[in-house]
Amino acid sequence: MIHNNAPLAFEVTSRTKTNIKTAIQFSTQDIDTARLIFSLTKDGVPLPLSAVTGKLVMFMADGSRFIRSVDITDKVEGVAQYVLSAEEIRHSGDVQAELYLYYANKQALSIHKFSFTIDKALIDTDIVPLAEYYVDDFEALRQQINDLYGEVVETVEELRKKFEDLENIETKEGAQAKADAAEKNAKSYTDTHTKRTDNPHSVTKDQIGLSNVENVRQADYYAFRQHDNNGERHTSKVEKDKWNGSQLFKLTQDTGAAKYMTDTDFNTVTDTGFYYMSGATTTLNAPVNNNGYLLVHNYSTYAYQEYTSYSSNDSTSSGRRKFMRNKVASSDSWTSWRELESVEGAQSKADKALTDAKAYADTKVGQLTGVWTVIPLINGAITDAASPLRFRTKNGGDEIQLNGGFKSTFNTIIASGLPKIKNPIEFLVATVGTYGYLRMDYRVNGDLYLAGGTVNSETGISKISVNITIPLA
Repeated sequence: MIHNNAPLAFEVTSRTKTNIKTAIQFSTQDIDTARLIFSLTKDGVPLPLSAVTGKLVMFMADGSRFIRSVDITDKVEGVAQYVLSAEEIRHSGDVQAELYLYYANKQALSIHKFSFTIDKALIDTDIVPLAEYYVDDFEALRQQINDLYGEVVETVEELRKKFEDLENIETKEGAQAKADAAEKNAKSYTDTHTKRTDNPHSVTKDQIGLSNVENVRQADYYAFRQHDNNGERHTSKVEKDKWNGSQLFKLTQDTGAAKYMTDTDFNTVTDTGFYYMSGATTTLNAPVNNNGYLLVHNYSTYAYQEYTSYSSNDSTSSGRRKFMRNKVASSDSWTSWRELESVEGAQSKADKALTDAKAYADTKVGQLTGVWTVIPLINGAITDAASPLRFRTKNGGDEIQLNGGFKSTFNTIIASGLPKIKNPIEFLVATVGTYGYLRMDYRVNGDLYLAGGTVNSETGISKISVNITIPLA
């Protein structure tokens, strides 16, 4: 908030206070921005303002008066402020003001009288404000009322003098006598009127808002008791609480049957309930082109659907398929349908998987012939030219035989893609050119791995010789 600030520094002293004519000038357009900032000191140090209420009294040039509370902004440093309201700033001219402090112990302190000017802006030239009086506390209001009372007394005294020569002015005694006579006559009329029971004013039902009331005799006490004790007409609080606590949302039709829907987009069915979907198609976001039963659960934006397609043929479950999906929270998107497998379907798929696996195994075994096949080496391994590394099956495909020579660095996979085995095999191989032995691994995935071992000279190895038979099962 931007303010037009006017700082004032006041020293609290017992010396005679003079009316300080400041150079402060606000404009009638300084609406809610004209701010007076008071810095108060006593004996040269800041005046503490704890437990203090500040009041600012302002007398405007047009006779308007305002008494307002000021804001204490720094109780330790003795700083207070006041922002002129939109009503106050429109009273242009010289303003006479005085700051008062009221302490919690009922002490009061007058700070300083000062004056400032409110200049009328050109845009406000034709606006003439009415005289206003505003007091925001009772003590100031009482003083203002006393002042106004004095002015009224003076005005009344002037009027009395002007009319004291009129003879028809009633005296107090004469007015009292007439009042006593009127009271006596009124009492006599009232007593007589009160004793009448014949509807002296002819009041009708329409006049008192009972035009729809029939002129019938009220039921007697026993009839009321009989009605009050009728348990069929009246219900107990327990019954009402039960009804009020009952579920109000219908999950089905009144008969208990599922709600019927036809040619309906599944994405729009999000209310919890049981539904029979007719004309269901995948274009309407159904999982299959088949009528069926839809079950919907919903919590907030988490809608969940289960759909069971209908089948009139009990000999097969192919028509009765079950699917599920859910709506993505706080979104219009749905997950894809997931089908729940039936017992018959699961068994059928298991049987097919077993048949396929058997056929695959038979094919693979048929491929493992007794013919030697050279093993392609990788990762820098070199096969021996005279006796290359090779493999063949034995015993009808139950075993695999490795034979031949190669060279390779240690800790290296030298070949992959060999027939898979059930359990990994570790075996030792001989070195040629220098004395020693090395360990190799035949891994379950068909990899051959040279791990290394103990040799007299690794650089002296001219060939690594392999001859081993490994079970495949």
